[in-house]
Amino acid sequence: MYTHYFGLTEKPFSIAPEIAFLYESEQHREALAHLLYGLSSDDCFILLTGDVGMGKTTVCRHLLDQLPEQTEAVVVASPCSSVAELLAVICRELGIETAADTGDEGAYRDNLKAYLLEARVKGRVVAIMVDEAQNTSLDQLEELCSLATLKSEGSQLLKIILIGQADLSQILNQQDASRISKSITSRYHLLALDQKNCSAYMEHRLAVAGAQEKIFSKAALIRVFQLSHGIPRFVDVLCDEALQISCMQKQYLVSAGDVDAASRNVLGNVVEKKVKITRKQLWIRVFSGLALFLLAGGALSMYFSQQYAIPSHPTKVEKPVVASSPVQVAPVNKQKAKKVPEQSGTTIHIVPLEIDD
Repeated sequence: MYTHYFGLTEKPFSIAPEIAFLYESEQHREALAHLLYGLSSDDCFILLTGDVGMGKTTVCRHLLDQLPEQTEAVVVASPCSSVAELLAVICRELGIETAADTGDEGAYRDNLKAYLLEARVKGRVVAIMVDEAQNTSLDQLEELCSLATLKSEGSQLLKIILIGQADLSQILNQQDASRISKSITSRYHLLALDQKNCSAYMEHRLAVAGAQEKIFSKAALIRVFQLSHGIPRFVDVLCDEALQISCMQKQYLVSAGDVDAASRNVLGNVVEKKVKITRKQLWIRVFSGLALFLLAGGALSMYFSQQYAIPSHPTKVEKPVVASSPVQVAPVNKQKAKKVPEQSGTTIHIVPLEIDD
């Protein structure tokens, strides 16, 4: 295993959510503060969304470790097969004693409400976090919405936190879920890490795992961000594989090439190789392109000059041949000559003349 090779005490990029490895980016701090505020305020129906691997579950586990005093929270994993099963799971997680599982929704609601009223009298706040809530059916979301509206003397008895992927927002935007959507009092959406936070995230996890020296090169840090798009789960998978590859190659510094190889192994990405060219090759390409441009321009110029050519010299007219000795021409008899009437236009009529002998 590479942990001993790099002097680490444990694997730094395990995908299992562990509080010790939680990196509090600005976004994650905002999300955590958002949830904590919701628990201490009048918000009763809170929504936390984010794409796969964004760290939603980790944030919620961190929330459980920082609950305000007199606050009790449980996590319900979705999906449940029915509303009755959902209510049964909630009661079981809260430690509510119920009769044998009969599937009676009303009985579960009554037991839950009695528990919430007792908690209210004792000054305790009860919260239910539903993980992977995008897999929860619409009728179960309706039930959770109804539970969030339970009141006693004008105060909310229960707080519901829905945690799910971005699909959950789309589900709630549907027309038949409008009542649920309108009941949500607070929303927060987790985005991917930027390059700065992505590198800090990696270095934080390495430090927690006992790293004493630099393990990832600067180019490798950038490449991880480019291939993972800043999604923490993809960062973990890439880095874990890159460390293994670097260890097998007897290298103590993970390179960008190791990250590319890791991407092909675990993400299936086709990594394009960057081909370096010499200065001579670059100038050859430049001049080749320029020559091709000039040749194309010359060919076009010749083509158009032939199509629309204008003669540069007047057309040559053959001169009439003059006889060496003058020829006697008989006089024209004007009286016998036929008179040609004038006509408009450009047509020329040639009429033979009668010549007296």
